[in-house]
Amino acid sequence: MNKINCLIVDDEPVAREIIQTYCKHLPILNVVASCANSFKAKDELQKQKIDIVFLDINMPVLGGIALLKTIKNPPAIIFTTAYREFAVEAFDLSACDYLIKPFSLERFMVAVDKAIEKQKIASPQLPVKNEVANEDFVFLKAEGKIYKLGYNEIEFAEAKGNFVKIVTTDNSIMPAITFSNFEEMLSKEIFVRVHRSFIINKSKISHVEGNRVFINKNEIPIGGNYKEGFLKALGM
Repeated sequence: MNKINCLIVDDEPVAREIIQTYCKHLPILNVVASCANSFKAKDELQKQKIDIVFLDINMPVLGGIALLKTIKNPPAIIFTTAYREFAVEAFDLSACDYLIKPFSLERFMVAVDKAIEKQKIASPQLPVKNEVANEDFVFLKAEGKIYKLGYNEIEFAEAKGNFVKIVTTDNSIMPAITFSNFEEMLSKEIFVRVHRSFIINKSKISHVEGNRVFINKNEIPIGGNYKEGFLKALGM
């Protein structure tokens, strides 16, 4: 199998680690370097052949967009950022995709496929996706740590302002992500939104009574706008 050389550029060690972890799930990807700033990245691009760059935008001194503008014949660029407002400029510079942190492994894989297809890096016959398309866990950053949570551990999640309270079988964590971003990371086959502020794991339901769903000792409201979709998800 021909390998696709990848470069990770992000000033946050945790962000670089997450992307490296995701890359390990795809045998076709070969991470040749992981850089904390644009200057080291520029050096790597000059030293060796790079096929895909996972590029952060907000970095000290020289940001990702500014770096891209200095590259004469850039490889496939996948921006990885917490800022939505630069998306138009990024695509104007022919970026292959624009991932908003935190992004799921599934969303990451879609971006890699786009890069391969757009740049024709690899033959269409090469197996980019493998069994991880059915991944059953997510990575979440909270309290300076990266947590790997299996779907079977998550009972429900509740919106808490700029945080999400995720209740698991053992405890709870509160990563600083939006509720909608967290929802995007989850399997739609396993999780269902029952209220504007609640997402539940269907397999953890004890019973449903009126406009309430019970998970162990927790009583969760079912919003009027979500009840029909919830019952449909239960096959009712």
